[in-house]
Amino acid sequence: MLGNIPEVKLGIVAVSRDCFPLELSVRRRQAVVKACKDKGIDIYEANTTVENEKDTMKALDEIKEAGVNALVVYLGNFGPEGPETMLAQKFDGPAMFVAAAEETEADLFDGRGDAYCGMLNASYNIGLRKLNPYIPEYPVGTADEVASMIAEFEDIARVILGLSGLKIFSFGPRPQDFLACNAPIKPLYDLGVEIMENSELDLFEAYNKHADDPRIPEVVKEMEEELGEGNRYPGILPRLAQYEITLKDWMEEHIGASKYAIFANKCWPAFQTQFKFVPCYVNSRFAARGIPIACETDIYGALSEYIITCATKMPATLLDINNTVPKDMYENNKDKFEGYRHDDLFMGFHCGNTSSCCMKNPAMNYQRIMHRQLEPDSEPDITRGTLEGTIRPGEITLFRLQSTADTTLRSYVAQGEVIDVDPKSFGSIGVFAVKEMARFYRHVLIAKRFPHHAGVGFKHAGKVLFAAMKMLGVEDVSFNQPASMLYPGENPFK
Repeated sequence: MLGNIPEVKLGIVAVSRDCFPLELSVRRRQAVVKACKDKGIDIYEANTTVENEKDTMKALDEIKEAGVNALVVYLGNFGPEGPETMLAQKFDGPAMFVAAAEETEADLFDGRGDAYCGMLNASYNIGLRKLNPYIPEYPVGTADEVASMIAEFEDIARVILGLSGLKIFSFGPRPQDFLACNAPIKPLYDLGVEIMENSELDLFEAYNKHADDPRIPEVVKEMEEELGEGNRYPGILPRLAQYEITLKDWMEEHIGASKYAIFANKCWPAFQTQFKFVPCYVNSRFAARGIPIACETDIYGALSEYIITCATKMPATLLDINNTVPKDMYENNKDKFEGYRHDDLFMGFHCGNTSSCCMKNPAMNYQRIMHRQLEPDSEPDITRGTLEGTIRPGEITLFRLQSTADTTLRSYVAQGEVIDVDPKSFGSIGVFAVKEMARFYRHVLIAKRFPHHAGVGFKHAGKVLFAAMKMLGVEDVSFNQPASMLYPGENPFK
């Protein structure tokens, strides 16, 4: 069951300029709340309508008592620019500003609210107070339209709240010659994220202390039930269960003042010789619970996975943007690739960390690349523990938040899909299609020095992720630009 993410408690406060009818804001707020409930959106309706600063403080007390952690400031009419922006300033959590559209040509005298105009003044005051609330692309609408905007804000708010309560546990340095997993700490603190860096020895000591833990048989049974016919190496399950319990206990014992936790662990090459297994399957099980465990001590990879999980309320994964699709595979499956060029395609791969619910026919296996190096002339033993299968076809979002070496945060978002084509290879792997991928690969991934790991969400979540990055103050958010839009520095002479 997915957990480890915030529960968003939405609240709406209507505001009213004192020279406009207060009843207009109240009536329009009630209509928005009804539209939210019709869409299955749970939202607390504050009784206080804000006209002045005293109202602001009263409304804040009201929503605090109701447990609201994500605030919608609703301009039912022009609104009082000072008190309404003070609402967001003094509220301890993410806030959204949205305004009412006029309803009918038959009521443009006493029933005209001018919130379209008031939103401009609200924006000016937001800037004066140095606030960064969520403002939709077009923040003016009918009750039904505003309710749809609030639904998007709920996902955005979950990201913001998740990061403010997050701790990252890391074990070990990045593998040798994996400089791309560079992880400056300062930007994490800027985001409100805590980090606890540990040695591989700390993890190994904790693991050994869990030898013969009485909970191991129960976890093994869970694994057997999940794997079913894919349980090809049952002998490795007790080691994996011991490791799973180790991480679970570490999280509970060290989460401290934080509410949520994720991991970034060094998983090779010494891991196999000392722990005697590959941790991928355990990583996949934690991902299914909303607790990403990034491979190769990729701290920002783990963070990216967690952001996706908060945005989608679904397990995410971390994959290499790995290899090209052979030309004959493209030609032999042209009917499935309709609308995509050959260079729009690539394979996303990792050893076996993707949750079983996101794959077709998942099965326990061994890591072929490590086996090649560590035990080439013997049956797989210490390289067992991957969860392999073809990634399920359907919508995907590629996303990563990364710090440069000089502590500048950058991000990218690209939507695409996994195509139902057999990748004919090993690992957690799928054939991915993203429009204009070749240009995105060159002018974003390469040009902006992004590492090889991409966070993958299993639905289209670009709108939410882009907006969340802007709320977090990430100025550089790239996307896969259409052919008509040149990237900076892109050669126009094709």
